[in-house]
Amino acid sequence: MAKLPKNYRPSEDESFMNAKQREYFKRLLNNWRQELLNETGLTLKHLQEETVPAADIADRAAAETDRALELRTRDRERKLIQKIDEALGRIENKTYGYCEETGEQIGLRRLEARPIATLSLEAQERHERRERVYRDD
Repeated sequence: MAKLPKNYRPSEDESFMNAKQREYFKRLLNNWRQELLNETGLTLKHLQEETVPAADIADRAAAETDRALELRTRDRERKLIQKIDEALGRIENKTYGYCEETGEQIGLRRLEARPIATLSLEAQERHERRERVYRDD
């Protein structure tokens, strides 16, 4: 594990995905993962505490809508945690930061904006164009 200086940010001046950069993204991903897990715990606690049904049908409907929205959000976060775990695996096997489609560097700015990115910006744009062309309308 590389020792990171305080306030370290990856730089284009360094060799791409060196030990410091891998450690930086590993910490970033682990922190993000922990935040999501903390939110999940709060949701579970909230859902367990809110077991008393509302007497008013409108209140009950609003509570059910809120609960459904909360569960949908947590499901999206569960999928995001899976992607974070996959990114952490790529860091371990030193494939993190490289496009799955082209093998090119994804780029530090893109990885900082979207640490779970698996495609370079160009490959992602191609993928989205193909998706638009082939989606059912």
